[in-house]
Amino acid sequence: MSHQPLTSPRVVQEILARHGLRPNKQLGQNFLVDENILKKIIAAAELGPEDTVLEIGPGIGVLTGPLAEVARQVIAVEIDKGLIPVLEENLAAYPNVKIIWGDILKVEQGELLAAATTPFKVVANLPYYITSPVIMALLTGPLPLERLVLMVQREVARRLTAAPGSKDYGVLSVAVQYYTQPEMVAQVPRTVFYPRPDVDSAVVLLKMRPSPAVVVGDEALFFRLVRGAFGQRRKTLLNSLRGEFGGQYSREELVSFLQAAGIDPSRRGETLTLEEFAALARIISNKGREDTATGAKV
Repeated sequence: MSHQPLTSPRVVQEILARHGLRPNKQLGQNFLVDENILKKIIAAAELGPEDTVLEIGPGIGVLTGPLAEVARQVIAVEIDKGLIPVLEENLAAYPNVKIIWGDILKVEQGELLAAATTPFKVVANLPYYITSPVIMALLTGPLPLERLVLMVQREVARRLTAAPGSKDYGVLSVAVQYYTQPEMVAQVPRTVFYPRPDVDSAVVLLKMRPSPAVVVGDEALFFRLVRGAFGQRRKTLLNSLRGEFGGQYSREELVSFLQAAGIDPSRRGETLTLEEFAALARIISNKGREDTATGAKV
């Protein structure tokens, strides 16, 4: 199949003008107009003829058509119904594309599940304001996922791939690295979008792990612990945890938990590895079970 050269800024402008449309700034509509970046995204998805792609935010179909040429099916979720005539026109040659009109955070998961015969490979150009919610909804939701190839702001890409101790390392870093193996695919300058955004972007690949990176015992407790540790970055880990768990455990108990996990209470939360967070979560979880078994009030 052939497709229109939608990576041409002139063509994009003509299409939008023909339909009386303008890029919606509130929805973060910045359309990719660079063939090389498009090819890098598709290569990172490692698509084959049996694959189902979940594309979030197809826009005018710049990526959708090329994805449909190599995958069995593309399910594209688009929130802007003003783009209906554009996508109908640009994707008319691709019967293997199904468009779902709605917010990816509100779309019925059953509708997506019913459409897939294999785990999804997600491809998305995510606007900044929904990046974290969408990533976490996908990673913690019921959809079977194999990998996610995401175009995000460069700042977010650094957070997704950050190592312990770096200024970009935070709750999102831990959560993403708990569920996936993230890697940077490409740096993307702002000049390859129409209209041009104010910041640069990056393409990140998140490979789903067959099981989480660490054994935590109680996942809800693990993430509560992580959020507490990063809640006030200037504080020591002990003081941060006192803010989160002070109503349950005394200062002395928290010190004992940290020491049992081999963690200096004077360290800061952003220096802890996933393994250290997991060890601490297991110790606190075990203490909670002991208290429950003995009837202790916590």
